[in-house]
Amino acid sequence: MNENDGKKVLVTGSSGGIGRAIALQAAQAGYEIVAHYNNGKEKAESLKNEIESAGGKCSLIQFNISDREDCKNKLEKWSEENGAFWGIVLNAGICRDNAFPALSDENWDDVLHTNLDGFYNVLKPLVMPLCRKKRGRIITIASVSGVIGNRGQVNYSASKAGIIGATKALAVELASRKITVNCIAPGFIETEMIKDAPVEQILPTIPMGRAGKPEEVASLAVYLLSESSSYITRQVISVNGGII
Repeated sequence: MNENDGKKVLVTGSSGGIGRAIALQAAQAGYEIVAHYNNGKEKAESLKNEIESAGGKCSLIQFNISDREDCKNKLEKWSEENGAFWGIVLNAGICRDNAFPALSDENWDDVLHTNLDGFYNVLKPLVMPLCRKKRGRIITIASVSGVIGNRGQVNYSASKAGIIGATKALAVELASRKITVNCIAPGFIETEMIKDAPVEQILPTIPMGRAGKPEEVASLAVYLLSESSSYITRQVISVNGGII
């Protein structure tokens, strides 16, 4: 029997990129995936089919992480019907890059409300069920931009730095409940988010000389979900090819 049988893991933003890779690898490790999407229903259904075709278990859930009531209603209902998650991976997020003087109010608000408020909106309905079980894993996905800042990403860097601070504080609160809370800070990863990035300018700044792959982030996430990671909490682990 796999030690992960029956352990349900929510992956937000699972319809593409890093979220998809995490969902696939977690399913391969024996977790039952609850794949979240907002607008990417077709991609989420494709992910579900891929997991189930390989013998894994996957269900879908739709909500908008920036809409507090939507998160509360749907996640409370899910918890009432299914119990507590074993793992929660907060991966969903957006970027609206621009030089700070050119940032619009909408650019700022959209990124902060989605990325940082999303931390609160998703976790708030789910934390008490975890606490009652006295077990679980929470993983947030931040960014190298939240660790060192990045030109043209003041809004994005602020949101991801906020996630790092919130992750560390929550880890202290939940440690006595045997719930670990850790953060992964990816660098330049091959996803849709970097399709318009100036690759020729960025690669020379990366000691490894290449972009990372979503699967390289996913493998760390799956380890942090495992029983073996039970003494790792309050950490920010970078996957960035040696940028810092």
